[in-house]
Amino acid sequence: MRTRALCTGLLVLLALLFGAPTAFAHTELDSSSPKDGAYLKQAPRSVTLVFSEAVDLADVHVTSGGKQLAVARADRGGRGAVTVRPPAADQGRLVLDWHVLDMEDGHPTSGALSFRIGAGDTGASAAHADAGAGMAVPSETVRGVWAVSRWVGYLALSLFVGGLGFLAMLWPQGSEDRRSRRILAGSWVCGLLATVVGAGLQGAYGAMGSLGDVVHLSTYTDLLGSEVGIVLASRALLWVLAAVVLAALLQGGERAARSPGWRVGAGVVCLGLLRTTGMAGHNAEGTHPGWGAVADLVHLLGVSLWLGGLTFLLLGVLPRRRPAELSAAVTGYSALAGVSVAAIAVAGAVLAWQVVGSFGALFSTDYGQLLLVKLALLAGVLVIAQRSRSWVRTRLDIAVLLRGDRATVRPFVYSVAAETGLVLVVLAATSVLVTAAPGR
Repeated sequence: MRTRALCTGLLVLLALLFGAPTAFAHTELDSSSPKDGAYLKQAPRSVTLVFSEAVDLADVHVTSGGKQLAVARADRGGRGAVTVRPPAADQGRLVLDWHVLDMEDGHPTSGALSFRIGAGDTGASAAHADAGAGMAVPSETVRGVWAVSRWVGYLALSLFVGGLGFLAMLWPQGSEDRRSRRILAGSWVCGLLATVVGAGLQGAYGAMGSLGDVVHLSTYTDLLGSEVGIVLASRALLWVLAAVVLAALLQGGERAARSPGWRVGAGVVCLGLLRTTGMAGHNAEGTHPGWGAVADLVHLLGVSLWLGGLTFLLLGVLPRRRPAELSAAVTGYSALAGVSVAAIAVAGAVLAWQVVGSFGALFSTDYGQLLLVKLALLAGVLVIAQRSRSWVRTRLDIAVLLRGDRATVRPFVYSVAAETGLVLVVLAATSVLVTAAPGR
């Protein structure tokens, strides 16, 4: 079933990409008035910049000669147009460096406008050559650390949400298991820390700062003034609420895991964590952001149930080698994983359609090529998963009859461990994709 789901998802992906319209993943400068490179007899009283998407005035920064210019909303052009008043210049050239943050995911985009002022064409080529030469650029170091924090955040989210789902649906008695409790507690701590530190890294990256800016309070206060900051703050609060859910499980054990009230509370908090994780990503952009939001939620839920279940199966159920638990948990997880993989494949195809935008972009952009690597890794995971499924069909009954004999269970443990390791690599590729700008 998993192999069939992968093939279905790939076919859907190709169909969507062949018919997908072009869209822009981040805020870009569509035009300016006067136009870039224009010859002007005198300095313009104002310059209008029209961006591809709506922008928040606080997220638009325009400088000339290192001096910050006041930005105002333009009379025409909607929420994507702003005006600035450049300094006076009688002769030579006027260069305006601009920097804008995407309202949806907080990614920065920057560029420069250059105008020739006065008589003649003297210095025209130099004006274009020097335009933006002193402009600040995002730090690759900050972006790299941010990608690592996103990977930790995705892993913590998957283990927490998927682990709670595994315990509630397939293995309630596992809530008394010491290793399972440690995994849940550790994933909660890492999830909260990754959210807080990741917010600082995202703020520093968007402001084109350094790693040192992560510990500055102003980085967080500036970020909280944006839509992305509000989403990150909401996610942090949800992790705090998740502590209540976790505490109830640790205190109540199996009784809490079987309780309808606890399951409803845990489900609401988990869905909130999944949704806020996707709200500050690329899925909210493109031609159909509503579909992207739904697909992202389904995709994250599928990955969480898959990876969280694998981890609890590998570190919780299998080491105990109890026949009744093996029979119920392994068989139940096999069915759950099949549904999860099918959801991941279909939702992933929709997300790729939203973000990549065209079939050619899969091969002509760094983002598309990284997405292909992720799909190749996913295919490898599913090949290993199919071997695990074959073991379940042919050897599970024998393992139960032999009361979880170590030699009988060992091949399945190796297969699950390899599958888990590859899924972690897929998560790493996802983290890089989230912090990258799709160049279409």
